[in-house]
Amino acid sequence: MPRCCVFCGMKRQHQESAICPGCERDLPWIREQCRGCARPLAAKPGPGVVCAECQDRPLPFAAAGAPLAFEFPVDAAIRLFKFHRRLQYADAFGELLCRSLAELPGDIDALAPVPLHWLRHGVRGFNQAAEICRPLQKATGLALVRNVSRRRRTPYQSGLGARERRRNLAGAFEVRGRIRATHVLLVDDVITTGETCAQLARELLAHGVRKVSVLAVARA
Repeated sequence: MPRCCVFCGMKRQHQESAICPGCERDLPWIREQCRGCARPLAAKPGPGVVCAECQDRPLPFAAAGAPLAFEFPVDAAIRLFKFHRRLQYADAFGELLCRSLAELPGDIDALAPVPLHWLRHGVRGFNQAAEICRPLQKATGLALVRNVSRRRRTPYQSGLGARERRRNLAGAFEVRGRIRATHVLLVDDVITTGETCAQLARELLAHGVRKVSVLAVARA
């Protein structure tokens, strides 16, 4: 079936990318970023060097990546995807994640989309992280971690600072049973301060996972 570019509507063939070449060139790509938190940087860091924020308060990630900055039109597209059920963006975002995976460590052996609380999942009708994770799982064949849940319905993170986000997310995630993977890749739509993935990563590490990395579509 023919499809259209998710940003401009240009007709695309089924085998072509969901983003046309013109729109792809215009997207707010992050050229250089911190490998500890995916924060955009003005210059390429040296080997093993992380940003000042990560030096001051390290996040529990082996690596973090996001191909795009959370700017127009990406911010608008993500909001349409999450809050207005524009699921056509899922394949496009998944394609971007597949390309970015090559820049992360090669020993990743499982994927874990950041879970939603069951009530919010029911109201929204889907988990946006799980939707963009599907193309990544299909392309890589990596196992999915399914025994992680969000046991507490936290208020929306939008507008909160890092400290408020940490307090908001304390005890929000739960792991049930055993996780056989050693290096889990968390998949989400946006990294803002990194606190959501950090809280989930700590829970996974406490249950025997050796390393946790993060991959998101955009970095605020």
